[in-house]
Amino acid sequence: MSDKTQRHNERMKRMKAVVDKKIAQSTEERGVVVLLTGNGKGKSSSAFGMVARALGHGQKVGVIQFIKGRMSTGEQMFFDGLDNVDYHVMGDGFTWETQNREQDIASAEQAWKLAETMLKDEQYDLLIFDEMTYLFKYDYLSLDKVMTAIKNRPYEQSVVITGRAAKPELKELADTVSVIADEKHAFRQGVKARMGIEY
Repeated sequence: MSDKTQRHNERMKRMKAVVDKKIAQSTEERGVVVLLTGNGKGKSSSAFGMVARALGHGQKVGVIQFIKGRMSTGEQMFFDGLDNVDYHVMGDGFTWETQNREQDIASAEQAWKLAETMLKDEQYDLLIFDEMTYLFKYDYLSLDKVMTAIKNRPYEQSVVITGRAAKPELKELADTVSVIADEKHAFRQGVKARMGIEY
């Protein structure tokens, strides 16, 4: 065995011991809140990856898209037809397209009523609140009210929230926070949104 291989094996053995210790210390079993935020692409895509994962385990999933609403997306066309998914597109389109604050607030409140019902329902293992952070950025919904409902959800239920500009209070509430960075995007190079990539 070469010195390089031996050093690698020893390093991996030490790493395994550290990881095994952390796994052994993680004994609490409960639902989690995951926040996917930041300016980069991939927040909703990550959330829908978790939908696929949950469905693979036979879990029940609820999806509410708070902003999208003007065109169908690949994820909607795929997941909406599956038995264990309740899929709701509640928005009227992006806020810069509607240009109607009162309408946007009314749509947000209607979507929240449905979300609030799901947050009380133990049959849902996973809830996806896609593009929800914008509702707090533009003061369409009370962040305190939403956070209280999330805190009081069934113990085993997990919630994934996506969107840019997440409020600090929401980051504090979440068990897992991923900030997706934006280094480069094809759109800024003049490439049109691609079916299967952006929608």
